[in-house]
Amino acid sequence: MKITGIEALKFGVDDRPKAASFLADFGLSRAESDIPGADLFLTLNQSRLYLFDIDDARLPAAFEPGSTLREVVWGVESAACLEQLAERLAGVEGLARDPGGLSCRDPNGMTLRFRPSAVQPVALRVAAINQHGDIRRVDEASPVYERGEPIGVGHVVFFTPDLARAEAFYRDRLGFHLSDCYEGKGAFMRCAAEGHHHDLFLLHVPGKAAGLNHVAFTVRDIHEVIGAGMAMNRKGWSTFIGPGRHPISSAYFWYVNSPLGGAFEYYTNDDYLTPAWQPRTMEHRLELFTEWAIEGGLDGRTRRQVKQGG
Repeated sequence: MKITGIEALKFGVDDRPKAASFLADFGLSRAESDIPGADLFLTLNQSRLYLFDIDDARLPAAFEPGSTLREVVWGVESAACLEQLAERLAGVEGLARDPGGLSCRDPNGMTLRFRPSAVQPVALRVAAINQHGDIRRVDEASPVYERGEPIGVGHVVFFTPDLARAEAFYRDRLGFHLSDCYEGKGAFMRCAAEGHHHDLFLLHVPGKAAGLNHVAFTVRDIHEVIGAGMAMNRKGWSTFIGPGRHPISSAYFWYVNSPLGGAFEYYTNDDYLTPAWQPRTMEHRLELFTEWAIEGGLDGRTRRQVKQGG
């Protein structure tokens, strides 16, 4: 059984025009929706993001109030994988089968759906980086991006009131692998033994209920992270934090506050792991979340840090 990654997200929002404007500015492409009455946006690899009205009866129940994520669709390697997954999920809350796949609810109350993978490979030219003793870019300047074009959905992050239970569900029922963890605080998990650092991060904050922290999208390189973030600034969307770098995954990031709920993240350069990797257990500290970061982002016009209160 192999889960391949996140392939679709369904959101229920209280202001669809504003949410649609955000997604277009974020760099997703609007497409004709295969679900009547829902808006559809695509990444470059054809991962799907749907917008529904918050009270649309076709959506699964929300796991938190307000605009938020209502369903995560995971791809699986084959139809045979669905059969294996159905056996592993026997007895799980909300387990249901239909001609296209199966669904259930995780311990946080988030609805998960599984279907054979439908994303498309994307061939993109990415300029090399020159480092000491490793010169790969010759007679060529690094790019400057005027906006972002997300390649795919990289990961989701959920607040969870019961970290041990949520981690056990994804590990034992779905076969996820622990990449790293904050002791008693968070679990970074990947859906395959070999793959990028995490497809899911479960975050426990004492007293905080289940909910969406953020959704993350992969882009080409650090230059696109910065160009994309500044483009969002020019469009009037506020930065949560970024640009910056996560030492625990090595990724460069930029988080933008989202009208869909939580934040949306651009990121690149995360670690790629194999079964040889040994998960690290660390104390949750600020310097492990960010090696460095800019609070409030960079102004897209002046190319300087946004002045707080300005």
